[in-house]
Amino acid sequence: MRQHVNPLSRFFQIESELPQPSELFENHSLPIHLDLGCARGRFLLNMASAHRNWNYIGFDIRETLVVSAEEERNQLNLDNLKFLFCNVNVSLDPWLSRIKSNSVKIVSIQFPDPWFKMRHKKRRVLNSSLLFSLAKNLDEGSKLFLQTDILDVMEGMNNFIDASNFFERKDNDKKLFSMDNPFPFSTEREKYVIKKAKPVYRQIYFRNSIKV
Repeated sequence: MRQHVNPLSRFFQIESELPQPSELFENHSLPIHLDLGCARGRFLLNMASAHRNWNYIGFDIRETLVVSAEEERNQLNLDNLKFLFCNVNVSLDPWLSRIKSNSVKIVSIQFPDPWFKMRHKKRRVLNSSLLFSLAKNLDEGSKLFLQTDILDVMEGMNNFIDASNFFERKDNDKKLFSMDNPFPFSTEREKYVIKKAKPVYRQIYFRNSIKV
């Protein structure tokens, strides 16, 4: 069951003052993986446990999920992981502009809320503003990983990214949707979809050298 909140509501238009990596991590010089819409954070909890040479930040707009994820992170004593509550469409760009963004090497968007109705599609997390922010702040070669079980959502994200010209698909394959997961761990949603024997659509983009 997906837990929806309306990201366009007035409450979620207030910018969150997010801490700097130096305030979040014991070793803030490590490369950073951002997961946008991390939900309960099980994917990042596993990744941070297995890969201590990376720092991980999970963002989610559902505060109760962030609180639960942070409690589990504390129990596991993971000092290379942090979960933050915010609306990334409002708070991510100013945060990226303030930090040394060349430390952000991977951004993942995994199983974002689909917002099926036409009038609600403007609520989807990946829009032109967020994409421009990523293009502006990520260094050449940084990865953008997408996955979803909704083909319309994947096609919408691909259309945004391809039209921007700031990112290139892995191997420049315009038709590749169903690659293997490049990470050793799965999100809860991915496990559910695979258990139901339904397809998962994935794509990896790389930030190219085109200037914003």
